[in-house]
Parts: sequence; C-alpha cells; structure tokens
Amino acid sequence: MAGFLGEAYLWVKAVHILAVISWMAGFLYLPRLFVYHCQAEPGSVQSETFKVMERRLLRGIMNPSMILAWGLGLMLMMNIEAWHGGWFHVKASLLVVLTVLHMMAARWRKAFEADANRHSERFYRIMNEVPAVLMVGIVVLAVVKPF
Repeated sequence: MAGFLGEAYLWVKAVHILAVISWMAGFLYLPRLFVYHCQAEPGSVQSETFKVMERRLLRGIMNPSMILAWGLGLMLMMNIEAWHGGWFHVKASLLVVLTVLHMMAARWRKAFEADANRHSERFYRIMNEVPAVLMVGIVVLAVVKPF
C-alpha cells in the first residue's frame, strides 16, 4: 500500500482522517446553528453572535478541513489506485454531493449575514441530517469496499 508516498502513507492517511473528522464536526454543527439563528430576531445581539459563530466555523474550520481532506484524499486515491474499484466511484459521487452541500451551506451563511434567510427551522433541521447520512455511506464504502 505504500505506493509513491512510501513511508509517509500512514501519516498522510492519519492527517486525512483528522481533516475529515474536523470537516464533519463542523458540518454537524453549522446547520444546527442555522436552526437557532432562525429563532433570533434579525439585528438582535443573538443574531449578530450567530453570524460570528457561523462565519468562524465555516471559514476557520470547515473550509480548511475540506481543502485538506480533498487534497490528501486525492493523494491517497492515487497511491492505492482506488479508481479501479466500483466502491470508489460511489464514494466519490457521495463526496461530490457533500462538497456541493458545503457550498450551499456557505450560501446560507451569507444569507443569514445579510439578514436575508429564506429557509425555515424545519429546512435546516432536515439539512442537519444529510451530512450524517452521506458520512455513513462514505465511511462504509471506504472501509468495507463492498464492490
């Protein structure tokens, strides 16, 4: 399994896993912040606090973690020639969906920042579950490699 990464393979894999954990932790929290932000009056101290929390979470944790997870994941993919497995194509598709959801969350954050949110608490409660479902599929495919 060493491939072109050689002895660095396990370190790259470990940092990749840490980046994924950080990205997912943020993903499981950001939509929950949006739920609470829906309950705050626009312009209130509470609303302004949520804006800061959402911005810091997205820009300070989620964006760097996503970039690191993608970069290291691509290195690992090339190292083990993962594209030969059918499991990888499904995993990659789920990862693209997760990344698009990340971009949507960034757009929702900007809407909250401008006091222009157009979604309900219920919408964000549902969106809070989507990353978890995608995560389960991605992890099972990456670990079990069922096909």
